Amino acid sequence: MNQRNGTVVCPGSYDPVTNGHVDIITRTSNVFERVVVGVVNNPVRKEKTLFSAEERCELIREATASLANVEVQIFATLLVEFARDNDAKAIVKGLRAISDFEYEFEMAQLNRKLDPGIESMYVIASPHYSFLSSTGVKEMATFGGDVSDLVPGSVAAALSERLGGR
Repeated sequence: MNQRNGTVVCPGSYDPVTNGHVDIITRTSNVFERVVVGVVNNPVRKEKTLFSAEERCELIREATASLANVEVQIFATLLVEFARDNDAKAIVKGLRAISDFEYEFEMAQLNRKLDPGIESMYVIASPHYSFLSSTGVKEMATFGGDVSDLVPGSVAAALSERLGGR
């Protein structure tokens, strides 16, 4: 597949971005012409983020710097509005397990109701990232666990700096 068409949005809280996220973004960038990584400003499902939206954007930019067709933006609207604003024809998300599927299935149906012209597409996590979550990484880092093989180097450094004293 050489031809890449259209714009897609890869939304998430990315608190912090993991190697699993980078894998999904990279694989998506191989299929689509333009990938907009949408960083949720204030995630509804999380009380408080460890990193500000601006910090999360910068960490993603560093992790995806080699991907010329990837850009990162903060959004605080409905996902389909953000997709429309970026002329995206699809929303792409990663799936790790059945629990992800159940939540994403519901969200896909709601998004389809809001805008049937924007497709929801899913990329299955690579096997070596299927267990990886931002929450798990933060918990490991909080208690001094080595997360250097789970996140980009700049994220490992930021986690160490932010959580080093805990």
